Amino acid sequence: MKILVLLVVVFSCICSSIKATVSYDDKAIIINGRRRILMSGSIHYPRSTPQMWPDLIKKAKDGGLDVIQTYVFWNGHEPSPGKFNFEGRYDLVKFIKLVQAAGLYVHLRIGPYVCAEWNFGGFPVWLKYVPGMSFRTDNEPFKIAMQRFTEKIVNLMKSEKLFEPQGGPIIMSQIENEYGPIEWEIGAPGKAYSKWAAQMADGLKTGVPWIMCKQEDAPDPMIDTCNGFYCEKFTPNKPYKPKMFTELWTGWFTEFGGPIPTRPVEDIAYAVARFIQNNGSFVNYYMYHGGTNFGRTAGGLFITTSYDYDAPIDEYGLLNEPKWGHLRDLHTAIKLIEPALVSAYPTVTYPGKNQEIHVFKPKSGACAAFLSNYDPHFSATMKFGNAQYQLPPWSISILHNCKDEVFNTAKVKSPTTQKKMTPVGTFKWQSYNEEAPSSEGSDTLAMAGLYEQLNVTRDTSDYLWYLAEVTISPNEHFLKNGQFPVLTVMSAGHALHVFINNQLAGTVWGSLKNPKLTFSQSVKLRAGVNKISLLSVSVGLANVGTHYETYNVGVLGPITLKGLNEGTRDLTKQQWSYKVGLKGETLSLDTLDGSSSVEWLQGSLVAQKQPLTWYKATFNAPEGNDPLALDMNGMGKGQIWINGEGLGRYWPANKAHGNCDKCSYTGIYNENKCNRYCGDPSQRWYHVPRSWLRPTGNFLVVFEEWGGNPDWITLVKRTN
Repeated sequence: MKILVLLVVVFSCICSSIKATVSYDDKAIIINGRRRILMSGSIHYPRSTPQMWPDLIKKAKDGGLDVIQTYVFWNGHEPSPGKFNFEGRYDLVKFIKLVQAAGLYVHLRIGPYVCAEWNFGGFPVWLKYVPGMSFRTDNEPFKIAMQRFTEKIVNLMKSEKLFEPQGGPIIMSQIENEYGPIEWEIGAPGKAYSKWAAQMADGLKTGVPWIMCKQEDAPDPMIDTCNGFYCEKFTPNKPYKPKMFTELWTGWFTEFGGPIPTRPVEDIAYAVARFIQNNGSFVNYYMYHGGTNFGRTAGGLFITTSYDYDAPIDEYGLLNEPKWGHLRDLHTAIKLIEPALVSAYPTVTYPGKNQEIHVFKPKSGACAAFLSNYDPHFSATMKFGNAQYQLPPWSISILHNCKDEVFNTAKVKSPTTQKKMTPVGTFKWQSYNEEAPSSEGSDTLAMAGLYEQLNVTRDTSDYLWYLAEVTISPNEHFLKNGQFPVLTVMSAGHALHVFINNQLAGTVWGSLKNPKLTFSQSVKLRAGVNKISLLSVSVGLANVGTHYETYNVGVLGPITLKGLNEGTRDLTKQQWSYKVGLKGETLSLDTLDGSSSVEWLQGSLVAQKQPLTWYKATFNAPEGNDPLALDMNGMGKGQIWINGEGLGRYWPANKAHGNCDKCSYTGIYNENKCNRYCGDPSQRWYHVPRSWLRPTGNFLVVFEEWGGNPDWITLVKRTN
């Protein structure tokens, strides 16, 4: 009987492997019976517009890619429970079909946790408030919600016949995302959860492999993969799994208050070649096109609206040269030697210090070699076969037929593009002043004590007003000696504007490394009732960390007033009123209809350098097809809308601090190396998609928190 059962199992496995058109072995992903060295690039569909997608995909194909990789963004697709959005920038099916039409494959990273410098790591905020919820652990409410959304996406893909066995382009999927470090910290519940996630994904029968990146104990049949700047030393957890590099970071994200990171293309090519020569078979560039964090989608705290990432295709959809061209040449070389790479294991020799030679020589007769010079300072002359090869420092040469040098990682032949921002238009502004609300307003909520911001706003707005009244006796000494009391407000971040009797008393803000903040300074109070208005501002929600859903935002105190006759008065537990959002948001001032509900100042009356000010203007689209942006230099901090579409958060007043020393491509790279624009705004220009514009009468709205000069705002075109 045991023999019969064994035969049935073996037979079913054989039938399954025959039917499947995507599988894998220790060498590579196998598509229709053929091992492939696959070059992939991340393009996130919501970070560009549908009108941009065809050109981005074409440039990816022209750059030598085989695969487009994207996350699936749960909070964009299910903004409220059971109400789904697959339209506009979230039309996932359209995006995948465009990739298919271009003849490329898709790697679909369902997650549904994505991290990705995306708001709340891709989870919808309502998920946090499901009873009994605990993120990314062996928690039934979370597993139920996660499985339901994962099934929703898989079933949608199946219904559109988008998995490769159905004739579609999806050759791989991903469940969870970089969970290994979290599992290690959580312990047993984490292990149980990752095992459940793998079994759940496998049970969906997509017909394509699933991966779990940065997951050393990924259970079969999940493939564990590597993310990082370099992954040549990575090995899969089982000898029959391929070696895959799912995130080769082409740069790094930019934070408000930080410089702009770049990564030399010589070092990226070096990382790719090193990985491939060590039996790697799949490389994905994160990002290949970074794009834009439109609206309030940027997360992870203090992440800029630009997600350019120094990618081969820049934020505007233009080629970032020489990065795009040099990597294209690398891909051409790898494809040339692919028959040898997929048919043999490398033999390695060490001709000298910091030198290696990797040779792939299958029985078929094809031959490929990698000559490596790891020295970051000195060139090397390397003898191989009957020839000598000159290798610059920190470089690898690829030899076709083990003879012809077809590529060296440090020998860049592509020209460098000169990026230009050329003014093409200015604006005639009108303004409207946003005042602190009254604590007695019908849209305020009065409660004793201080409440966490997200719990009140549910992330419907970046803004939450904390309103209170303080009564000052006419006998207070400070009223006579002029030594005003000190108001101290401790907040969990991210920025705070303090108003006393409707006058701005001061502004404080945190940073990515330390989002918490403290306001502490003397404030001008008068005898009688004084109005304290605290405008707490979030700058994206946490996107990473163990149980990051428990992280706090907003004014949590303590709040004290020091220097009164009584000494120090604790205001923390007194009655506070709460107002979610701004009056201008409630009135929809970002839309034409909403803006007509208030009177706007014009001409010489337009507010200048005044906090909490709305500005509006109309403009015509400039001629041509060049990408457009707004130059926000001269403004402080706020948000932008064009024709009702959220362009994103701006904060040019937050200047870049850090180290911007001279950059060398040699030596180990990290995100603090090769930074640029120290002392300048972390982000000055804000992408305006052409597809958002009409030929005439475009409606531009800016909300300025700090007080800037709108006359400095210009429309510019981006050219190379």
